[in-house]
Amino acid sequence: MTLEYSDKKALVRVDFNVPLNADHVITDDTRMRAAMPTIKHILSNGGAAILMSHLGRPGKKTLPDGSIDVDTFTMRHLVDHLEKLSGAKVHFCPVTVGEQATKMAANLNPGEILLLENTRFNPGEKKGDEAFAKQLSELADIYVNDAFGTAHRAHASTTTVAQFFPKGKKEFGFLMNSEIENANKVLNDPQRPLTAIVGGAKVSDKILLLERLIDFVDKLIVGGGMAYTFMKAAGGSIGNSLVEEEKLDLANQLIAKANEKGVELLLPADSIIADNFAADANTDTADSKNIPDGWMGLDIGPKARQAFSAVIKGSKTILWNGPMGVFEMEAFAQGTLAVANAVAEATDAGAFSLVGGGDSVSAVNKSGLSDRISFVSTGGGAMLEFLEGKDLPGITAMEA
Repeated sequence: MTLEYSDKKALVRVDFNVPLNADHVITDDTRMRAAMPTIKHILSNGGAAILMSHLGRPGKKTLPDGSIDVDTFTMRHLVDHLEKLSGAKVHFCPVTVGEQATKMAANLNPGEILLLENTRFNPGEKKGDEAFAKQLSELADIYVNDAFGTAHRAHASTTTVAQFFPKGKKEFGFLMNSEIENANKVLNDPQRPLTAIVGGAKVSDKILLLERLIDFVDKLIVGGGMAYTFMKAAGGSIGNSLVEEEKLDLANQLIAKANEKGVELLLPADSIIADNFAADANTDTADSKNIPDGWMGLDIGPKARQAFSAVIKGSKTILWNGPMGVFEMEAFAQGTLAVANAVAEATDAGAFSLVGGGDSVSAVNKSGLSDRISFVSTGGGAMLEFLEGKDLPGITAMEA
């Protein structure tokens, strides 16, 4: 960060969309901690920080009368923890814009934080409304975007607001810069061999990513539910496993493209199978191309774990997006954890590793391995789109 913050007020778009339990207590503060270097930099350089973020999807869970459930989605729940993390005085504004927000911003002292109410309480946020964005811009002297997790959304607080700050009055925060820099290490300057690990339920969610990866990786590991579409496309029997029938031709095209490009595409040799999609289902191990009728593959098996781990440990650059199985059920979490351990061991040995995507990030956090990964992205959807080669509106807007 290069701008001068002394006696300036900085409007900072952070991603404080953190999970809360039924008592509104934060259960994972990763995103808040990730924003601290930027916030502390502004404060320690004599500035004040006006923070804006969304929290949850208030429009999807309204009260019976159709109004927003303010008590569930208010940013007020974050104030105490934000004070603890930042070591600064935090004021809370119960609105995002308007007379009260203007007054509180004007009275904010250097070294203090003003946390605005949930940006999604304002209908103009998701529409990218210019009038709303202009009101936000008038609260501060400088705009800082440090919310990579929402950079793929053309919302008022992530994108539109940037147009009201000229060059020299806006910049990315440390987290945003770090996300872009680390993704570019994989995309533009990887040490080889480069291995990508892609998991998740559906091929359709990752088509663009898989097509792009085949253009530049050396090895491509496919796990999770999407692997069974590939298995069936190759003539395998997959029982009741998840399959996208309409994507079988596409799976064969991706296999052919990998062969043509000299990319080694690895599918799980065996699977942990279950007779029901449930945590307490009966389980067994089977060849992934020979799963009995009535059974479904819910995790990669021991042979696949061993083969995938060997490839990962022999890599110099590793990209991981998506779990190897139904990670949220303990009986089907072992494949994802085995991959997490292999990525950590490869990183210990000098490889560069980038993990992005909700469940794969959860896996490294849950297994206590995040400190042994080169970079853990805070942006699931945003990282996916960045790796697919799409322009992210939140990034493009800062370049204007």
